[in-house]
Amino acid sequence: MSIKTATLNGVATIEIARPEKKNALTQVMYQAMADAIVAADADPAVRAVLITGQPGIFTSGNDLEDFMQRPPQGMDSPVFRFMAALEACEKPVVAAVTGAAVGIGTTLLLHCDLVYVSDEARLAMPFVSLGLVPEYASSLLVPQRMGHLKAAEKLLLGDPFTGEQAVEAGLANAVLPGTEVLNHARRMAERFNGLPPSAVRESKKLMKAGQRELVRATIATEGEIFGQRLRSPEAMEAFQAFFQKRKPDFSKFS
Repeated sequence: MSIKTATLNGVATIEIARPEKKNALTQVMYQAMADAIVAADADPAVRAVLITGQPGIFTSGNDLEDFMQRPPQGMDSPVFRFMAALEACEKPVVAAVTGAAVGIGTTLLLHCDLVYVSDEARLAMPFVSLGLVPEYASSLLVPQRMGHLKAAEKLLLGDPFTGEQAVEAGLANAVLPGTEVLNHARRMAERFNGLPPSAVRESKKLMKAGQRELVRATIATEGEIFGQRLRSPEAMEAFQAFFQKRKPDFSKFS
């Protein structure tokens, strides 16, 4: 299994553990993460959820081969189950990010409550370069955090950005040396053991209530367009170029 889970001292840890594939996510892995989040949310012994990857790699995003063989089929597919589980989680979610966080590796952070990144972290949302569109409500939430101009650099041009820039843009709380990120994130997650759990849950719910329905509607709209784009000639050219290890040619498209 490429997703490891463990609960210790009130913290349910979900570890992406597929370093040989740069922690690329498959549909099976999405389902495992969705199940783990739902179980943690229902477990009275859990006060917080911690999502982490491997040293030097959070996740490179979707496993494109698996993604093409098993494309999402509607909102009940594993990737959307994961999105729904994380977005709906009532307990605080903490993320520890080292190295690359690509695609959903960055957009999932928008739905966490505390995010800590390493000084060598590199985040990117290269959806357009693959002939696709933003997902996981990033078309709504990234402009809100960064403003339209900076968001255009990240979502339209797909420009990568550093951990320091993530903090400046409001996507992360702090930057730490890579060897300290996980332990710091765990300490922050364990702080919820000393807080009244119902008050924490109700406060998180209030913080998200103002646009929760808008976020969920945006996820659904993006998902519908994303599915259409997966079958588009532009996406086919981008994926073929990726597998053939060449630069895609979009000159024939208008």
